[in-house]
Amino acid sequence: MNIPAAVLPPHAEMVRAMLERDTAYEGVFFTAVKTTGIFCRPSCTARKPKPENVEFFAHADECLCAGYRACLRCKPLDAAAIAPDWVQRLLNAVDADPERRWSDAQLLAEGIEPLKLRRWFKQHFGMTFHAWLRTRRLGMALGGIRQGTSIDHAAFDSGYESLSGFRDAFQKSFHITPGRAANSEPLLFTRLTTPLGPMIAMAERRGLVLLEFLDRPALTREVEALQNRYGYAVAPGHNAHLQQIEVQLADYFAGKLTQFSVPLHLPGSAFAREVWAALLQIPYGHTSTYGAIAAGLGKPGASRAVGLANGHNRLSIVVPCHRVIGADGSLTGYGGGQPRKAFLLRLENAALQMTQQLAF
Repeated sequence: MNIPAAVLPPHAEMVRAMLERDTAYEGVFFTAVKTTGIFCRPSCTARKPKPENVEFFAHADECLCAGYRACLRCKPLDAAAIAPDWVQRLLNAVDADPERRWSDAQLLAEGIEPLKLRRWFKQHFGMTFHAWLRTRRLGMALGGIRQGTSIDHAAFDSGYESLSGFRDAFQKSFHITPGRAANSEPLLFTRLTTPLGPMIAMAERRGLVLLEFLDRPALTREVEALQNRYGYAVAPGHNAHLQQIEVQLADYFAGKLTQFSVPLHLPGSAFAREVWAALLQIPYGHTSTYGAIAAGLGKPGASRAVGLANGHNRLSIVVPCHRVIGADGSLTGYGGGQPRKAFLLRLENAALQMTQQLAF
């Protein structure tokens, strides 16, 4: 599974999409108008500025950090990375009929441009739509094998006409053979929307395993480690933990939730799990330091090791590594980027202050 960092489309393409209010580019970029100091979604219905007065950003938080204010008409902070209607309709159709094959001609008949669909899926899932469909079907086959379905039946149910083709595709996707799949642990993933850009969530039967921003540089390495070191078979899908984190994450960004209750499963070394447990003890709206965490673990000289374990946390926001700052009060590093870290700390601080004011 290869998830690339976010890359903006060519400048001329973004200008065209902005002028035509093309909803296919929702979440792909944001337009910031130098003359008004406001940034918008590509499909904003407000009067379009002159192209020479616009600059483009991949994420809403980059616009904020550049000094732009969110448009009151299209509300880009509320809609950041939301799948456009045409994508959502297609996803619903796939859920309703998972075995349906989608050719480019069928996509065009539904009013979907295949090249735009390819770009959107590569941007947000790290694979094309057709690759995502194949992986999804293989994930369903994996679930069947674990429940006792024969490999032959799983292959033909997935649409493969030959066992060899099924075995090759299965091993390429999951890094294991179908014969070993009955003993592997499926790790289902889905894409989530947030005001700070799209995230990917992964969960197995015991709980949430990964929650990261899609443009995190270390994401591909993290997923490969889960596959190779911990034996996970990664596939698109849904389960109760993924549904729960989607709801709780929305409440968190709305300032309504201060503590996550979704079950967690944290593969890692004993020391890393100690550090992650300590992160979970940092109260909402407060911060700590690497030194304080090391001292709390009875290892006052282990600040650097704490920092490394902090950086290896796979559960962004839920295991709040963004609440760890430098001893001098600086934000220090953050896998999702320091602008996001600053945003999360401001969000929690504002929500906490509002709660305290209401208490009086």
